[in-house]
Amino acid sequence: MFVIALVGTTVAPWQFFFHQSNVVDKRITSRWLVYERFDTLAGTLIFVVGAVAVLAACAFAFSGTSLHGGFVDAGGVARGLESRLGAAAGALFAVGLLDASLLGAGIVALATAYAIGDVTGVKHSLHRDLRDARTFHGSFVAAIALAAVLVLVPGLPFGFVTITVQALAGVLLPSASVFLLLLCNDRAVLGPWVNPRWLNVVAVLVVGCLIELSTLLILITLFPGLNVEMAAGILTAALGVAVTAVLLIGLKSPKRPRLFVSTPWERATWTMPQLESLGPVQLGSARTAGLVALRLYLLLACALLVVKAVQLV
Repeated sequence: MFVIALVGTTVAPWQFFFHQSNVVDKRITSRWLVYERFDTLAGTLIFVVGAVAVLAACAFAFSGTSLHGGFVDAGGVARGLESRLGAAAGALFAVGLLDASLLGAGIVALATAYAIGDVTGVKHSLHRDLRDARTFHGSFVAAIALAAVLVLVPGLPFGFVTITVQALAGVLLPSASVFLLLLCNDRAVLGPWVNPRWLNVVAVLVVGCLIELSTLLILITLFPGLNVEMAAGILTAALGVAVTAVLLIGLKSPKRPRLFVSTPWERATWTMPQLESLGPVQLGSARTAGLVALRLYLLLACALLVVKAVQLV
């Protein structure tokens, strides 16, 4: 059931990219940022409430029974809820799963199309028709078609695929969050909209929790018999030490100079410079060491997941 509760992790690394690309596609300027923040907050709350509802329903239905921890696939969960809580509970879970699947397919496929457009340098926007952005629309359709083909493969172990994708997404989510945090502090890109120091403190805590959950998810996937409580306690202690060190280093760093744009009008009309005009990023020794450690963690985690997947197959 832990895997079911983390179903949102499957598309989470893509959601930010999709959302930001969609913001660009909406042609939203800085003056509409408040409304876009509300849009993001509302979507996040709805998503989290749904995930918590699934977790609570499964915990209530399966706790103390032979079904506890016996995740096979989403269909098995729906049948289990039906047997324990009635047909309405199983049907409601199935409808919610269908809705989440459609949303996830759209997010992942469209985010993939945006990524391909960015890498190849071709036009990529929903505002452009098929003839003007063939690569963008073609890759969008191809991603959905590939997913449909995989789902229709006879005898495909959906439970194994779901768990593997969850673990892989758990590996990618913290790294995406770290790069997002670096971007939020890039003055050349965001100008007056870079994170204030208090928000960086909150962001470091959030990213640290994501890294801990990611590591815990990988450990559970690789070692099903692991003592989760003990592992969580050790990881929490290590997280506390690491976050404290990061915050102390950040507080001792020199205070940022005042931004060159400060009036409300300048903040409301700020636009990011063209990518071609931005210089190379200057990384300090501490930041470089952190990125190297993150890369090594990703390589090791992905290698372990591949080994585990081969063993299960």
